[in-house]
This record gives sequence, C-alpha cells and structure tokens, in this order.
Amino acid sequence: MAELWFYHLERTSLDRVLPELLEKTLARGWRARVEVGSEERADALCNQLWTYRDDSFLPHGTISDGHAADEPVLIATEGDNVNKADVLFLVEGGPLSPARIKAFARTILIFDGHDEAAVTSARAQWKAAKDGDISVSYWQQSQTGKWEKKG
Repeated sequence: MAELWFYHLERTSLDRVLPELLEKTLARGWRARVEVGSEERADALCNQLWTYRDDSFLPHGTISDGHAADEPVLIATEGDNVNKADVLFLVEGGPLSPARIKAFARTILIFDGHDEAAVTSARAQWKAAKDGDISVSYWQQSQTGKWEKKG
C-alpha cells in the first residue's frame, strides 16, 4: 500500500530538514524526486544541497542539468517520474491525487506550520488521503526538534 507522510515544520526550516530526509531515503537504497513550485526554487534548492554540510555528499540534480534519469535525487517542478524515484517529496504543495500517491512507495508532504494556507492545504490532503484508502502518517517536531509520529 502506498504511504503518505506529513511532516509539519515548526522549529526547523525546510533547508535543514530536507537534506536529512533525503540522506535517510538514499540510505535505504531508494531514489527520490523533490517537487518545488518554480525553476528558480529548483535551482536554489540544488545549490543549497551542494553546500548544506561540509562532511557529506548528496548526489542530486535538476531536470535542466540534462541527466534526470540518472539522478538519485531529482529536483523538478512537474512531469513524469523519469528517475524512477521510490519517494516523492512535495515541499511547496502541488497536485496530490490518490493515483499520484500510489505511483510511489512513499509520498512525503512537508509543510510550514507557520503558513496558515499550507496548514489548511495539508489538512485537506490528509482528509482526501484517508478517504482514498491511503496509509497516512503525521510527523511533528518535538520541543527538541526531533520528529515524533503523532498520527
């Protein structure tokens, strides 16, 4: 069964959380697709992943780099699953239908808890997923910044 995991950001920014989640994804032997809202955001995220930590390397690229099918982590704005990703990360909303979720082993929707529109959208996605017979999990940051499964 396809899984949809919700990550509710409250204490840490996306730029700090996403690399850690991507490292865990690759450690499992999975490939990832990260969807963002614009080409500018894709380029900025790509640049940030090159420099987020001095002692680590996270292989990734964008559609415009020209080797999308070969990328373990592909950053894109839309389109097909050309890198055959196991995990879809949605970091700026995006279309999320049951069929789309079921095309991946896991879909991870990361949303900013300080953005009311993002919270409202996440709640609607949660309800739609529950009604669509999709396994859902909700993760929230504790006071110390660790992830705790809340639902």
